Amino acid sequence: MKYNPIQTYTWVPLTIQEEGENLIHIVKAEGEFVTDSEGNTWIDAIASWWTMIFGHRHPALVAALKTQIEELDHIMLAGHIHPAAESLSKSLLELTNFDFHKVFYSDNGSNAVEIALKLAIQYYQNHPDLIPRSEFLVFSNSYHGDSIGAMNVSGKNYFNRIFSDLRFPTKEFPAPNCMNCPWGKVANSCSTECLDDLESEIKQKDYVGIVIEPLVFGANGMLFYDKKVLVKLRELATKTHTLLIFDEVFTGMGRLGEVFAYQKAETKPDLLVMAKGLTGGMLPLGATLVSEFIYKQFLSKDPYRAFFHAHTMTGNPLACSVGYASVKLLQETGLDQVKKLEEGLQKRVEPFQKTLGKRIENVRVMGGIFAFEYKETIAEDEYLNPIGKQIREKMKEFRVLLRPLGRTIYITPPYNISEKSLDQIFLALEQTLLSFPESD
Repeated sequence: MKYNPIQTYTWVPLTIQEEGENLIHIVKAEGEFVTDSEGNTWIDAIASWWTMIFGHRHPALVAALKTQIEELDHIMLAGHIHPAAESLSKSLLELTNFDFHKVFYSDNGSNAVEIALKLAIQYYQNHPDLIPRSEFLVFSNSYHGDSIGAMNVSGKNYFNRIFSDLRFPTKEFPAPNCMNCPWGKVANSCSTECLDDLESEIKQKDYVGIVIEPLVFGANGMLFYDKKVLVKLRELATKTHTLLIFDEVFTGMGRLGEVFAYQKAETKPDLLVMAKGLTGGMLPLGATLVSEFIYKQFLSKDPYRAFFHAHTMTGNPLACSVGYASVKLLQETGLDQVKKLEEGLQKRVEPFQKTLGKRIENVRVMGGIFAFEYKETIAEDEYLNPIGKQIREKMKEFRVLLRPLGRTIYITPPYNISEKSLDQIFLALEQTLLSFPESD
């Protein structure tokens, strides 16, 4: 049976409703595979929007869910606490070697970003020695979510341009791009010229915080950049008493080879946001990790200094229990699996480039990410570049699920994907791209 967005009762997201796209009707999943209603097996090459870091229905996560639901399904976290939340919070703080002091839960990455923004603004309101601030420094090509606050600190782009009238004040700067540096510099020898304008601005005006995706801008093109950018931002933030906020919704839980990207970059933020792989993709859960010096400004009997923010399902026991199991799994096997995955991706770069020649450019690997651009004559680099959909549709013939970002093609598979499945993905990519014309 064929499904399209018009026929379904469900409004399918990020989908042009009258384009006539055939939706894949998924009914079952296990490991890196999903099965459709006609019995076809597909490889989930992007881990269902980067969430299924251990594959679908991992036994350890399923067991944690079954155990928890026999004891406690839900209790509101306002005025209460429960073992699953405390266990997960403690384990997350231990993962950071207690670089952070408290964990604030939400339902997803966008909400976790909202919490970080509100905490940052109220930090200045609460602090007796600081003047309140209201504006953030942000980057083009960044994406932090689709709720109002998260849109505001994202780069101005196709995701949010129609809501520009709802934007609160931010100052946007070009995103660092070490693949195609506008200054013609090389990452290992530059002086972070890409931050010169930001440095000048932050010295002239007080800002609440700098919001950035550490080491890789995800949804706007899988753009990699050098850790020295984050080191410089940390230096500037400290000098100007500006909060540094890392959005690790994508990179947290091992995607780049370390538990967190900030650890890989050896640069600590003041607030850290995470979600996606936190529960191994099984249940919705977001978390905002808060530094002790920020928390202290909320530590008061004065009700007006309290943080009045909550979500109905904040700290849901089922999600927290699965999250705790996910953390343990990451520690036991996950990080080793990412290292092996990165090696597997790296060894495929040269033959992949040799096979596809001038059709592709900027082939890159970091941790469990493999990305490249398809070279073609259409100038449009954004998400709506039609080549992305054409490639996605062609890959369906090989039963491989992809979600290209315009002409940026990437895979972010589960950490424990088999070599056989990786071979199938790369063979499908090669055969798909060879069916498209080679660039001059």
